[in-house]
Amino acid sequence: MSAPALVQALESRLVNAWPALETQIVDGWIVRFANGYTKRANSASPLVPGASLDSAGLDQILRQFGIRGLRPTFRLTGLEAPDVDERLAARGLTAFEPTYGMVADVATIALEPEVEIDPAVTIETKPKARWLKEVAAAYGGDKADHAKLTAIVERIRQPTGFATLTIDDWPSAWGLGVAERGFVGLFDIVVAPDFRGLGLGRQIVRGLSGWAARLGMEQVYLQVREENEVARELYQSLGFRDAYRYTHRVTP
Repeated sequence: MSAPALVQALESRLVNAWPALETQIVDGWIVRFANGYTKRANSASPLVPGASLDSAGLDQILRQFGIRGLRPTFRLTGLEAPDVDERLAARGLTAFEPTYGMVADVATIALEPEVEIDPAVTIETKPKARWLKEVAAAYGGDKADHAKLTAIVERIRQPTGFATLTIDDWPSAWGLGVAERGFVGLFDIVVAPDFRGLGLGRQIVRGLSGWAARLGMEQVYLQVREENEVARELYQSLGFRDAYRYTHRVTP
């Protein structure tokens, strides 16, 4: 699969795996809104290779974010036309939070030897209120609103796995897997503050990869911020490789 084809494959699955509450199409761009919860669900992204963005299209997208009181955000994945980044910069949108899309073979992760810490990882196919509240609480900050997380998760229509890792009866780490057409996307890999640094995120990824293998999936993908070196090193040690790097352009 060529690089643009892989990016398009991952991005199209991301749209289904992490649904927005509202979606609009502006030429070759998909514009998504979800009350400001995560940039993935509140941004404009190119849908097809070479997606251009003329002045009318840009005005339309900016207007739609303004109507909803949201900060205009563009995800530049490399599928956009070469002049898009310059057009956005000329409008005063600044570069923000470079991120990597990473991909790995399911079998490589699922069969990785056990690590020292081996607590139980349970995976359920439906979200429970407790899972949603615990994930939001573990994130904190602008992701602490479990109602907004619930609104997104309840709209997922692909096979899902909601993972919880428990130590001595205490839920300590969580993750979400969404399967579609040979790929499983990993989202909300989060560890409770008191349990970070123990390798629990690794166990969640391995558990969800095993679930993906049982579904017959071949590839697993995720997104991680460039500045999060600890997470990137973890994923690389599990066999993940960079599929593409994307940046954001946002209003100041």
